[in-house]
Amino acid sequence: MPRLEWPLHIVRRVVIGVIVSAVLAVAVPLTVNWFEERRDRCGDGVVKMGDDRECVGVTDGSYVFAGHLKRVEKKIKAENALVEKNAGKEPYVSVAYMTSFTLTDDDSNSEESVRHELEGAYLAQYRHNRGDLSSSPKIKLLIANVGSSGAHWEHAVDELIDRKTSDDKLVAVTGLGPSTDRSLSALRRLSDHGLALVASTMTATNIEDPNRRFVRVSPTNVDEAYAASAYLKREKVRTAVVVQDDARSNYYAKTLGDAFTRVYQDTKGHRLVADRMTYDSSVRSAWQNELQYMSGQLCDQKPQAVFFAGRGKHLTRFLDSIANRPCQERKFMVITGDDTSNLTARQLAHAAESGVRVLYTGLAHPDMWQKDPLHVSGYSARHFQPGGSLDTWFPTDPRDDGQAIMAHDAVLTAAHGVQMAAGSQGEVTGEAVARMFHQMSGRQQVRGASGFISFEDDGNPRNKAIPILYLNTKGRAELVEVSAPRGEPPRKQ
Repeated sequence: MPRLEWPLHIVRRVVIGVIVSAVLAVAVPLTVNWFEERRDRCGDGVVKMGDDRECVGVTDGSYVFAGHLKRVEKKIKAENALVEKNAGKEPYVSVAYMTSFTLTDDDSNSEESVRHELEGAYLAQYRHNRGDLSSSPKIKLLIANVGSSGAHWEHAVDELIDRKTSDDKLVAVTGLGPSTDRSLSALRRLSDHGLALVASTMTATNIEDPNRRFVRVSPTNVDEAYAASAYLKREKVRTAVVVQDDARSNYYAKTLGDAFTRVYQDTKGHRLVADRMTYDSSVRSAWQNELQYMSGQLCDQKPQAVFFAGRGKHLTRFLDSIANRPCQERKFMVITGDDTSNLTARQLAHAAESGVRVLYTGLAHPDMWQKDPLHVSGYSARHFQPGGSLDTWFPTDPRDDGQAIMAHDAVLTAAHGVQMAAGSQGEVTGEAVARMFHQMSGRQQVRGASGFISFEDDGNPRNKAIPILYLNTKGRAELVEVSAPRGEPPRKQ
């Protein structure tokens, strides 16, 4: 068979063509992937996800999740840069603040409330690093966004878990968002990976962590129900009715309604005048109508007080219904839980226009210290007073909702745990910080702006101070009294 011989220049072209084709076969997909990644990337540690292309993930303040957070994130970024700059002289670990920072109408929190949370978290970081509580190791504060309604919690949690072994040395996650099934799933996954957890505003009673790495600085819904019930009884209110959200994922509403139903009737002479009245916020086409029709039923039942176990944004609709009640001559009192503090100033003002007396059990209020200085740390509370640190840094942001105080106390708890875990050994892990939560009693209790804080074995705060608040005609929260579910709130030692 004759031998086929190609000219050398043709062989060279064939070889070059094969090589180029091979390179392109690898390079083109890589290039496409690179462009896709750039298109989906918002910043370091933050990516676009979901149909709405939300930017979710973890940042040190370099990426701003929303325009209204720019001022506080800039301060956090600067403080983190200072911590990293001095790392050769002073060690540091990271604490994250996690919640939904990109909000839609589906969220129970408002932009105001989450901004105030981040401001309070920054205050705690500053106090621990170079303020009146200066201690070591220093704290780098990370900001974790799980997206609207916590839809992308898995991505944010995975990003946080990766930060354990990175230069960030993450040991604790605070905030954790509202009491929803997604928040609880995130909590369990973070705990399983050895991180210490401190919830700021999560109040649902049925939260358990078998790893015992979770605590919260807020009272539980049972505590709030006891405090509300005790207040009504002191005011000689003998009849009440419960209005409750029946949505399956709303742990906040269920545990709050169940607790009040149980404790209000535990003494003779106090009764509920009817079965629990329910609406279901998960049925979007129906819940507003359900609330609208309740005013006529209340006119017939004639309770002295209505206990509303639902989210703050549902409360405004309910008050609209009562304002248009058929029995205009009858006065109504509504008392509800802490989610009212998530309403915006505009929503609160609208609620106050209903002509109904509205009270609620809050989580904190700047005036608690002045009302009862034995139960709240004056050193912490002064930062929230006129002329205090937050007033200086964020002068146009009111703090009556208590959100800044609760976030501050959550981060302060984590920072105190870091300080205790360091001890003489200097090495800090999430597991070690979590163990320190169980040693925070007596002189080691957290001197918070919402009260002196120590923890029971289940992670709940021990006999936490609870403010009873009145929603005035201007939509501002006025402090009525500082209560506690059982006995006296804890005093400083």
